[in-house]
Amino acid sequence: MNGYIVGAIVPIVLVLLRNSKRVKKRGVLVDVGGEPGYAIRNIRFPFPLETAWEGLSTLAELFEQSCKQNSNKSLLGTRKLISSEVEVTEDGRSFEKLHYGEYVWLTYAETFAAVCYFASGLVQLGHKKGERVAIFADTREEWFIALQACFRRNVTVVTIYASLGEEALCHSLNETEVTTLICGAKELKKLVNISGQLDKIKHVICMDDEIPTAVSGRWAVTSFADVQRTGYENPVDADLPIAADVAVIMYTSGSTGLPKGVMLTHGNILATVAAVKTIIPGIGSKDVYLAYLPLAHILELAAEHLIVAVGGILGYGSPLTLTDTSSKIKPGTKGDASVLAPTLMAAVPAILDRVRDGVRKKVDAKGGLSKKLFDLAYSRRLSAINGSWFGAWGLEKYLWDLLVFKKVRAILGGRLRFLLSGGAPLSPDTQRFINICFGTPIGQGYGLTETCAGGTFSEVDDTSVGRVGAPLPCSFIKLVDWTEGGYLTSNSPMPRGEILIGGPNVTLGYFKNEEKTQESYRVDERGVRWFCTGDIGQFHSDGCLEIIDRKKDIVKLQHGEYVSLGKVETALSICPYVDNIMLHADPFHSFCVALVVASQQMVEDWASKQGITFTDFADLCEKEETIKEVHSSLAQTAKKSRLEKFEIPAKIKLISSPWTPESGLVTAALKIKREAIRRAFSEDLAKLYAS
Repeated sequence: MNGYIVGAIVPIVLVLLRNSKRVKKRGVLVDVGGEPGYAIRNIRFPFPLETAWEGLSTLAELFEQSCKQNSNKSLLGTRKLISSEVEVTEDGRSFEKLHYGEYVWLTYAETFAAVCYFASGLVQLGHKKGERVAIFADTREEWFIALQACFRRNVTVVTIYASLGEEALCHSLNETEVTTLICGAKELKKLVNISGQLDKIKHVICMDDEIPTAVSGRWAVTSFADVQRTGYENPVDADLPIAADVAVIMYTSGSTGLPKGVMLTHGNILATVAAVKTIIPGIGSKDVYLAYLPLAHILELAAEHLIVAVGGILGYGSPLTLTDTSSKIKPGTKGDASVLAPTLMAAVPAILDRVRDGVRKKVDAKGGLSKKLFDLAYSRRLSAINGSWFGAWGLEKYLWDLLVFKKVRAILGGRLRFLLSGGAPLSPDTQRFINICFGTPIGQGYGLTETCAGGTFSEVDDTSVGRVGAPLPCSFIKLVDWTEGGYLTSNSPMPRGEILIGGPNVTLGYFKNEEKTQESYRVDERGVRWFCTGDIGQFHSDGCLEIIDRKKDIVKLQHGEYVSLGKVETALSICPYVDNIMLHADPFHSFCVALVVASQQMVEDWASKQGITFTDFADLCEKEETIKEVHSSLAQTAKKSRLEKFEIPAKIKLISSPWTPESGLVTAALKIKREAIRRAFSEDLAKLYAS
């Protein structure tokens, strides 16, 4: 009986102690050079961190040291494909379904050998010093091996999203004058149509053994395995880089036009990796990381280097095979997360939103007692996380985890202990949902390709929502006045302004684009390099940053009100009927309109309950009652998010087809491409205002 009393009292005492504490300082004011502003640094590091490993200043050195220290430990894992089949639905659409087996592993020693062989093979293939290599493929172990091999020869790697369109692909390859291209069979087929536009490419290396027969005879295509075999037979000594050498020219996803190539040095990336290492508690050789985001994105590239640096394990997957119910997983077989059971993952908000929606749909579909239990458990835990004495703590928390949330956590393998979110703002609703249902803290980061993903990062014990944490140990964060928008460092109660990021993680600039480099980068009188982000932020009293606006996304309406498109889209994206949304504001009108990609399952479920008949989903999205229902739900969501009346879309157009990177309407990181969407739906937007 005493045990039950202790179990009930201890949580109350802990809450009392927690509430009695002063706010924990996470960032402090710092004196910096450059234009006047309000600057904060990480409270634990008086100077920007450049490396966490004595004597190491490049990614090549870091990789080699870790391979020697963890030689017999598993490093890279890939699932074996057992079978592939095509399913055809009743309406004639076909979908590929894959059956994967267990992970097959390479040890650190085997990976290092594979890297050395490939590096030597590149030389034997004829790749010359000073020439660039491009990697154009989905995330996979060959991608990582090729990257490290290039680093061992001090070859700059051009990274290109596998979903990039033909125009952007040609632009990226020609601008950087790439001579060797490494890609998968799928990507090689894409190159056939543009082969005549690529002047500098001499060598093509295919990651797959089966080289497509349709490939033009313009290039000599060599398999990845053959390059390694040649390197094994003809070894070449390493030609290691220094910290200031350009490791990667990373092309941004091009949300506002043709992509720009950002020049990242070894020192830039190492600074971010070192800084994040100090933030994630207990990260080490026991951690297992599920790698599925694009390696052409700085978030994934930095994350994988961090895992290697601490001796962890990298298991490769894909967004389409992530869970047991993912679109490409054959029913009855396991997704990547179930098999790997990762302890660490990175994600972009769009993926976390889908995970949340998927869980919600399953709960709603079950209904009855199951739904009531879930809703009760969720509300009790939410109450506790929000600081209530009477929420679910201690023994009650344990029981809810066992009865309700254990099944939810199995979706991502059941062992997840930390989740990193970056690339876009994460909605507070999704953040709390992941916190409670998966029992894991979310480290929400803020950074850009131009800052090697370094900027700010929220700590594990920070349970607040809507913020992106204090400055990383590698960065200074400075707010400067944006008078036109009314954001000033003198604002009360919190200083506000445009966000500038400074430190060793700030990159050299844009490749062959001095004008844009001069526009966005600064070097102060103390030699610190700064990047002007264009984002608007405010600092809380504990030194944590909150993103509140973006200069380019702000539109002034006819009557003088300012609308932040991105802020409103983030707020409305949690509406259950919304799969994606783009708000549109016109300075010559007094109201906003929105293009809403409707969630097919949620809208069809509603229509079924209402007894509404329709021929297909496109037909349903055109019906007046459907538009009215979704619009009403958006208005309710806006009210909960405390949006102003002028920020709520007065009219909407429902879109039945999803926006994908292949359609050119979202980036590979699933950010909307505003201008492309405006062009594609210009007539629909005009009709919304005309009506």
